[in-house]
Amino acid sequence: MSVSFNHTIIASKDRARSAAFFRDLLELGEAPSWGVFTNIVLDDGVLLQFAEPPVDIQMQHYAFLVDDELFRRAYARLIEADIDHWADPQMRRKGECNSGHGGRGVYFLDPSGHAIELITRPYL
Repeated sequence: MSVSFNHTIIASKDRARSAAFFRDLLELGEAPSWGVFTNIVLDDGVLLQFAEPPVDIQMQHYAFLVDDELFRRAYARLIEADIDHWADPQMRRKGECNSGHGGRGVYFLDPSGHAIELITRPYL
């Protein structure tokens, strides 16, 4: 059997709000949820499970590879929602996107404070 990424749990302050944020931004459909998880499924079948752990949430970094058209639409939604965004992970180039690795990229924070990256070309 080959190795592939199956799922991860993303700590959230409000799991329904976080899942809705990603569903809307990335144009994803509803997914079955259960127990303490509100789930979304990416196009490749990877499951993102949002939960509200009883701990202080530490920022994590999540990067999503999207096609050029979805990037354009998602970036427009970030601007429309007045969400701060940056061209760089150090958050120095505010209000910009980058053109690294032959594509486009942008960094921003999700509703729970995680650093999110959208890119249109893989790094490798």
